Amino acid sequence: MSKPTLLILAAGMASRYGSMKQTDAFGPNGETIIDYSIYDAIRAGFGKISFIIRREFEEKFRDIFEPKLNGRIATDYVFQDFDLTPFGIDKEIERAKPWGTAHAVLSARNQINEPFCVINADDFYGYEAFEKMSKFLTAGVKDDTFSLMGYQIDKTLSDYGSVSRGVCQVDDEGNMTGIDERIKVYFKDVDGQKRIFYEEDGKETELPRSSRVSMNFWGFTPAVFAETEALFKDFVAANEHNPKAEFFIPLVADALIKSGKARFKVLPTSEKWFGVTYQEDKPIVQESIARLVRDGVYPEKLF
Repeated sequence: MSKPTLLILAAGMASRYGSMKQTDAFGPNGETIIDYSIYDAIRAGFGKISFIIRREFEEKFRDIFEPKLNGRIATDYVFQDFDLTPFGIDKEIERAKPWGTAHAVLSARNQINEPFCVINADDFYGYEAFEKMSKFLTAGVKDDTFSLMGYQIDKTLSDYGSVSRGVCQVDDEGNMTGIDERIKVYFKDVDGQKRIFYEEDGKETELPRSSRVSMNFWGFTPAVFAETEALFKDFVAANEHNPKAEFFIPLVADALIKSGKARFKVLPTSEKWFGVTYQEDKPIVQESIARLVRDGVYPEKLF
């Protein structure tokens, strides 16, 4: 079994952050969040890093990452753009940004021939998650058996406000049967205890602390590309006049589960997730990483 590839979603414009957070410095020696993911992936046995980026980002990414990774792990670049003809769609559709995360993954279909993992560029996932995913992807999984990391919900929330989370429905065999998108999830003090709730239509409902959520950390075989391309064609046809419609990975997962074409194993992890959306998140992420360095989880200088 060949080593799996790590596919990093890094084509976003980070409009809410105000600059390219994919290449911003968060570690004590200017490390990006991506650096920590790559460091963990190398330790976990991944064999290649593929960056999904916009073509105009290529020079900057090469300047930042090639000197660090040369001789450590293979790298390549996948470009996400607006051209639909490679997917057999003979249309020009004007949009402000490309078609979303599942479209980004589909853009890599001609460059990946081995099991692979998909992550966000601006999320910190922790070593255990990469280790478990690597073991899953190298265990000779069937073409129709995919996976995702299931983070414990209380290890993904903020003390500073509500967040959106995809809460996984999981059967007794550890397979995901669906994802409930909860838009407003938050901690709430109840009789001196920090408990978790979500709000929908003005109604407040408690969630168990053991609930597993998807943080866009997926495991696939190349068989996913053909299924995703068929779904993408249908999605474009249905949304060609909706410039804000996005073709997300959970939409593909939901369609494959409901059609019986694939299973998704939820791999539980005890790691604490953190990420960056706004500039206000930056010092929190920097302190979280600094704490991990002080505790000896990561060296002060990664590469």
